[in-house]
Amino acid sequence: MKTRKGFNALSRAANTGLSGACYSKSTLHLGVTLRSAPRQSRETLSTQDRERGKSDNYQDRTEGILSSPIPPMQFPHFEASKQTPTPGSREQSRQASSPGSREQDITLVHVSKRQRKLLKTSPPIHHSTNNDSSSSSTSSSSAVSPSASGSFTPDRWKKLGDIQIARRQLMKEMCAKYKSSISKTITAHHVRNLFVEDKYKLLYCQVPKAGCSNWKRTLIVLAGLAPNAQSIQHDTVHEGHYLRELNTFDRKGIMYRLETYTKVMFVREPLERMVSAYRDKFENPNNYYHNLFGKPIISKYRANPSPEALTTGNGVTFKEFVQYLLDVHRPVGMDIHWDQTNQLCNPCLIDYNFIGKFENMEEESNFLLRLTGAPPNVKLPSFKDRNPADKRTSVNITQKYFSQVSTLERQRIYDFYYTDYLMFNYTKPFKDLY
Repeated sequence: MKTRKGFNALSRAANTGLSGACYSKSTLHLGVTLRSAPRQSRETLSTQDRERGKSDNYQDRTEGILSSPIPPMQFPHFEASKQTPTPGSREQSRQASSPGSREQDITLVHVSKRQRKLLKTSPPIHHSTNNDSSSSSTSSSSAVSPSASGSFTPDRWKKLGDIQIARRQLMKEMCAKYKSSISKTITAHHVRNLFVEDKYKLLYCQVPKAGCSNWKRTLIVLAGLAPNAQSIQHDTVHEGHYLRELNTFDRKGIMYRLETYTKVMFVREPLERMVSAYRDKFENPNNYYHNLFGKPIISKYRANPSPEALTTGNGVTFKEFVQYLLDVHRPVGMDIHWDQTNQLCNPCLIDYNFIGKFENMEEESNFLLRLTGAPPNVKLPSFKDRNPADKRTSVNITQKYFSQVSTLERQRIYDFYYTDYLMFNYTKPFKDLY
């Protein structure tokens, strides 16, 4: 009970006090159009608008008829959150190029327009070196019983709670500025990537290549369906149907869980996540992705493809994958593994209690588990069971792959994921990006 009160306390603070890889057979989805944009030329706002426009028009026509019983997110007054630059901010922005955390200083709740635009970063958040861990979605140290904090020090517990408040506040500001005109109707389509764990009342939005498989393992353990995460095979995680998707409930069941459960998502630096998806699906044996995506990609973007390449779909190059992503007339639609995170989880419609970061996955995940009242022995596993011989995709590996494409293509890919960079507070990955 105490931990649930903690979540509620942090939610109230975020809403009022501050303002006043995952496997899913290829899915072609229509998302939410970004109606107004910081720059009309941004690829994020243009490459999928044509695909999504019809869906939005339909939602506009139905708004008010099927409007959700859950009120839309309470957005702050955007202009009231302006803040004069703090002393030393130039020095802080220079540190953004260091390969540590690429997240802005989320301890500063109010973010200036210039900071949002340029995605300046403050000194990195230092990750814990011990095995305590995790991230919270709704509570401060004073709102949760000391026993719930596990091995976290009071200061670290409060720091992680403050980080969550700031992330949620920034999300609300970005949604208020850039997506205020979207339909407020929540449909089954919007919750298609949320998985339900009823015992601890969790809703987890899967973001492939951001710790998705291990988080699903953890939910299966929490549900009492397996003794430990290590015993759950990869195919069992994604094809065993142990976890129920939220969109399989009737409307009453969907809305009840959205209103009362703790809603969780974990995100990752967008270009790093994209490179990780490419490496997983195209550089390793994978008949499904090579057939469905590889063959049409090679056929359209390779000058003189060999008969073998056209038959198998093997050997898609990173440059060809980039060309496919940037093509408004793709030969095959988008896939959950490289679609934008804001399109997968719809955070401007669904008010997430907890926004975790892959870059600090262990600490933040275990912090969240302690907040939910999970048993002390339940922790997020860290093993890599798909292509374990491959190194995890890192900053350096990401830069190596992007050295294979032109400056313009690199800029356009950044533009493609621009909304994710804004909403989830990641700095620009390359200095020459505008």
